[in-house]
Amino acid sequence: MKILVQIARFFVGVLFIFSGFIKLNDPLGFSYKLQEYFAPEVLDLEFLSPYALLLSIVLVIVEILLGIALLLGHAKKLALWLLLLMIAFFTFLTFYSAYFNKVTDCGCFGDAIPLVPWESFAKDVVLLVLILFLFWKREYINPAFAKSSLGDSRLSGERSGKAHRSIIIFIAFIACMGFGYYVLMHLPWLDFRAYKEGSNITENMIIPDDAPQAVFEYDWKFLVNGEEKIITTAGGYPEVDGKFIDYETRQVSEGYEPPVHDFTIERNGEDYTSTFLEKENVIVVVAYNLDKTETEAYYNIRKATEEAIRKGYSVIGLTSSSQEINEAFTRDYKLPFKFYFTDETALKTIIRANPGIMSLDKGTILQKLHWNDAQNLELKELATARPKLNFELKHTLDSIAVLDQKYRKLMQVPEGEERAALGKEMGLSPADYSGDLWEKQTALDTTNVQFIERVFREYGYPGKTLVGEPTNQAAWFVIQHSNKISDYLDLMKDAGKKDEIPFSMVAMMEDRYLMSQEKEQIYGTQGMKYGDAPAFIWPIKNAAQVNERRRDAGFSMDVEEYAQRLFGENFIYTEISLEEAQKRKQNSFILPGS
Repeated sequence: MKILVQIARFFVGVLFIFSGFIKLNDPLGFSYKLQEYFAPEVLDLEFLSPYALLLSIVLVIVEILLGIALLLGHAKKLALWLLLLMIAFFTFLTFYSAYFNKVTDCGCFGDAIPLVPWESFAKDVVLLVLILFLFWKREYINPAFAKSSLGDSRLSGERSGKAHRSIIIFIAFIACMGFGYYVLMHLPWLDFRAYKEGSNITENMIIPDDAPQAVFEYDWKFLVNGEEKIITTAGGYPEVDGKFIDYETRQVSEGYEPPVHDFTIERNGEDYTSTFLEKENVIVVVAYNLDKTETEAYYNIRKATEEAIRKGYSVIGLTSSSQEINEAFTRDYKLPFKFYFTDETALKTIIRANPGIMSLDKGTILQKLHWNDAQNLELKELATARPKLNFELKHTLDSIAVLDQKYRKLMQVPEGEERAALGKEMGLSPADYSGDLWEKQTALDTTNVQFIERVFREYGYPGKTLVGEPTNQAAWFVIQHSNKISDYLDLMKDAGKKDEIPFSMVAMMEDRYLMSQEKEQIYGTQGMKYGDAPAFIWPIKNAAQVNERRRDAGFSMDVEEYAQRLFGENFIYTEISLEEAQKRKQNSFILPGS
């Protein structure tokens, strides 16, 4: 009996310590599991969800300490009572989950040893039996360090042993607290998930050709000779001489599920998963929910991602928050990257931080970091490095670009309810989206031009080498909407030749300048409509070769297609002379009856 007690004691103690350590290694993961149990459809204890992390840490530390106390034989009656209460509760919980199919993985051993509900319940039943056995035969549990040393009395020896055991448990408690704090401030020491460093996400999404498929059975209900009869098939409609009533589907066995099965990268309804998983040198910022993210983290995140971009890396963010929220967040925290949408559960699994950073190379995870360790992101100088990127100037120019379009965007919709709706969507007050919008935009344009001219004097044209893309277009828009084109056209041409700005934009500016001077344009980018007269493409110099010039400048459409995009699909491009264009312009200013 004594030997059986020692075996049971060792088994239960070690199992509790192992289970607790695995969960303490990943307290955030265990807190997510507790939140599943607290959900309305499971235990309906949502008021506990905000405390899930605290509860997870307390539970796992108690679990470890009880395991140690059992092995040491310290306060054995109290330890056994607490073990019994804990295992009784978890036995009920795992039975409830298994019977009602509420939580598919109990989280008993974290991601190290995933157990289906009935396996978890069976494990808890065994532990319950063993703990009851230990409780019944607790007199055979001898405390460690119980024997007195030579010359000590029995009483002093017991006191000394108790003191030793207390010290060990206290040290274990401090160690647990320290370890728990470490993994919360960094990342789990051991990573058992499909997204661990060194794993390839694409490979983990593959389903082998010989993988088992899910098996279903169909229960068909018929009325035969006045009685209900159920016929079960593997899917085919049964041949029964009776009236069909209904059918139910049952899953008999699950098919193969790849380690990664819910990972996608989306934005604006487009799937970018393959794009980024096939790309080299990608830095990914993971923030599963921007409403719950740790905002103090984004100084570290911004510095790390700016450095990554300078060294030539592509940087993206992944979040489950809406695009409206993530775009506002990006703007408010001056982040140099865009967020894409990914399922929240997948993001919580990828990295135990909100936010965290991940380095990818063709889908292989090279490094994962908590935001506290963002400065440790390993980066190499790539051929695409842009060491001169000025992020402060970039953020200012991004703001300028928004202001350049502020009232122009509003003026494109009819005044009234539609404009008010757009104004509210843009976060504007009624005073902002009503009144003389052109006057308001002109005031902004004047300020914008003054700032851009200062930038030109200090830096030259702020192209992609200095501010990246698409920020390199901000200064172009400001000048395009001003009366300063003649002053800076040569500067724009030089930037276009150096690929600091798309040359097609330079071509549009040159055409606008030539049209303003009533000269023939070169690339056919400018159309005009005067009053009720038919719309037309402003005359083009050497029009027979215009499409060749357009292709050389980077335009994807011929002038005929471009004209239809400007004036409608029924528009037919026709060459007109400069004299005819000037005549149409003059006639537009003749008042009726004059």
